[in-house]
Amino acid sequence: MDGNISTEKRLKIFTWHIHGSYLFYLSQGDYDIFIPVRETKDEGYYGRGNTFPFGPNVIEIPAEEVRNMEFDCILFQSERNFLSDQHEILASWQKRLPRIYVEHNTPEIHPTNSRHIMTDPEVTLVHVTHFNKLMWDNAGVRNVRVIEHGVCIPEVTYQGDIPRGIVVINHIQQRGRITGWDVFDEVRKQVPLDLVGMGTLESGGLGEVLNPQLPEFISHYRFFFNPIRYTSFGLAVCEAMMAGMPVVALATTEYVTVIKNGESGFIDTNIDKLIENMNRLIADEGEARSLGERARAIALDKFSIKRFTNDWEKIFRQTIQLNIHNHEKENSIYQ
Repeated sequence: MDGNISTEKRLKIFTWHIHGSYLFYLSQGDYDIFIPVRETKDEGYYGRGNTFPFGPNVIEIPAEEVRNMEFDCILFQSERNFLSDQHEILASWQKRLPRIYVEHNTPEIHPTNSRHIMTDPEVTLVHVTHFNKLMWDNAGVRNVRVIEHGVCIPEVTYQGDIPRGIVVINHIQQRGRITGWDVFDEVRKQVPLDLVGMGTLESGGLGEVLNPQLPEFISHYRFFFNPIRYTSFGLAVCEAMMAGMPVVALATTEYVTVIKNGESGFIDTNIDKLIENMNRLIADEGEARSLGERARAIALDKFSIKRFTNDWEKIFRQTIQLNIHNHEKENSIYQ
């Protein structure tokens, strides 16, 4: 890709509302994001909703009017967006615009032998962690990139005055072993833990805490526990680290490249060691605070919202310029 990208024009990006937190952080960049909305509020068509404090650059469009709008780039965020949504609401000429597919998840059918659903060489594929890029079979895709998470610096700071751990996972029991329901259920018998997230009341949890209130809520807990076996790096973990909270996690996926064992938290594949270290943090508030300070330093360096939105704007502009070059090549008499 050419690095000589014009930065004069404010970009108009069309996407769907798939992951509210991710869309909120994506919207912190210097571009406008257009999202479709339907009265039925079905998947991807919720509009802005009331959960996240989106700015004026997140603009709702009635789904039936999308085909009459002009955009600079189309951003797919799910299989449904790519396989069916685009064909329902985009005009034919819009489906030839510069396109990017951001893959939020690890492969589920098989960890190493899953071919990605998006095989169009004209579309840029973006993974949210290097682990995800490693595990997916991206064969056939010319442009595969990684943009690691970025989160805003929260207004609250770590308090740690509640001598318990906190777990933040939606529908943890229904999602089973991938999100580590069995691990959480075993550990909470030996360590004081609370669980929050959608669909957690029936699993002995405290229910959902809306995203804007979440940083203040979890900041009072002694540590953040992430029992997920196999998934992308959680935004809730980034947010906890940014607030100065120590994180305890399984030593799997991208977590081993971020959390320094014994320095900014604890990671291990031995559940007994994790339980021992969690109880150590319960007993020693000073150690928890010290680990949390180092976790925050890592988060400030790695999960900067400015770096995140700059990376996205660069990918948008590079994909747009690559699309222009490809069209010029197709129409050239010298090809």
